[in-house]
Amino acid sequence: MMMSKIKASVWTLGLALGMMGPASAALFDAGLPAGWTANGNAGTLGANGVVTLAPSGGSQYGYVSSNNGVNGVALPGVGGSGSGTNGSTLRSAVFSAAAGDDLEFFFNYVTSDGAGFADYAWARLLDSSSNQVALLFTARTAPSGSIVPGFSMPAPAATLSPASVTIIAGGPSWSPLGGSSGSCYSSGCGYTGWVQSNYEIATAGNYVLEFGVTNWSDTAYDSGLAFDGITVGGVVIGEPAQVSEPAILALMGLGLVGAAVAGRRRQTA
Repeated sequence: MMMSKIKASVWTLGLALGMMGPASAALFDAGLPAGWTANGNAGTLGANGVVTLAPSGGSQYGYVSSNNGVNGVALPGVGGSGSGTNGSTLRSAVFSAAAGDDLEFFFNYVTSDGAGFADYAWARLLDSSSNQVALLFTARTAPSGSIVPGFSMPAPAATLSPASVTIIAGGPSWSPLGGSSGSCYSSGCGYTGWVQSNYEIATAGNYVLEFGVTNWSDTAYDSGLAFDGITVGGVVIGEPAQVSEPAILALMGLGLVGAAVAGRRRQTA
């Protein structure tokens, strides 16, 4: 009897230790996760052209592109002079977060457009009813200066690393841009490289993460956004919360104590 209780305790500990392992970086390795919804051109891709794999370590990343996008996709009332034309969004399945959880991920903005046609991309945190909670960041085509955060755009709610990013210039080769891959309209085209975004969620609740991109003032020379390594409270988005190490040690102690007490009772019976 005592041995069976010890075995049960060891099995429980092994299960808990398995749950304690590091968060998987493979969110997009098998394609778009179940429950994620695309509007326009969104998908997954491995290292391609100027976009390497993200620092988080997956073998694929997610992306959105204005190439083959749909009309009317842009942030409402945002962008200054001009208007969005066509673009794409990708939204996560609803996920739960506790107050104080960090929402973290990497992104890389890629654009073949340049001066005078300020395409932009973004990430937003929405509630489960699709209301905006926070505009995490924007990335925007510009002939010079900061690409992230974008000019004439709201300040980012997330903390970005690096905090300000200029373009790595040149016609970017990247297949999601379609016929615009490798092309460059005037100064301002290129890519940012991978940038880290970190946002502390203030209130416990259910949320949706949205990535988007839009052409601006025309539909020529497309832009896109790559992203990966998305975690909430240190756990890959959408996965169950992990068991903490102190909780595992406490569980182990309770199991072994319970087994020892049961053994003593049997000996004194």
